[in-house]
Amino acid sequence: MKRRNTPTQEAVLKLLVETDKAMSQDAIEKRIDIDINRATIYRILNRFCDDGTLHKIVAEDGKQYFAFCVKCDDNKLPEQHFHFRCTHCETIECLPSAVHFALPKGYDVQHVNCLLTGLCNDCS
Repeated sequence: MKRRNTPTQEAVLKLLVETDKAMSQDAIEKRIDIDINRATIYRILNRFCDDGTLHKIVAEDGKQYFAFCVKCDDNKLPEQHFHFRCTHCETIECLPSAVHFALPKGYDVQHVNCLLTGLCNDCS
């Protein structure tokens, strides 16, 4: 379904593209340069996920982070790849490493959430 592009959608997407890291809704709300409420941000983020523009990473604390994954496209990474969450700047970035694992016969993996946590290159 084709959706119209709004100034709020453009602002959210622009922030995620320029940041080049995944961000939580509250981090987006703090850094966005237009007046937008929390519910609208969540609606936009979830719509972009449904459209395949963003992907969602759930951290170990249950918090959701959203990424426009340019690195994944550039590196031709598979859909399942590692992410790194920085505990200082509260962002998550896609790492250029494919996820490899083995499962017993009969298991069918539908989603992988591989998250490493620590200090990113900028914060360490």
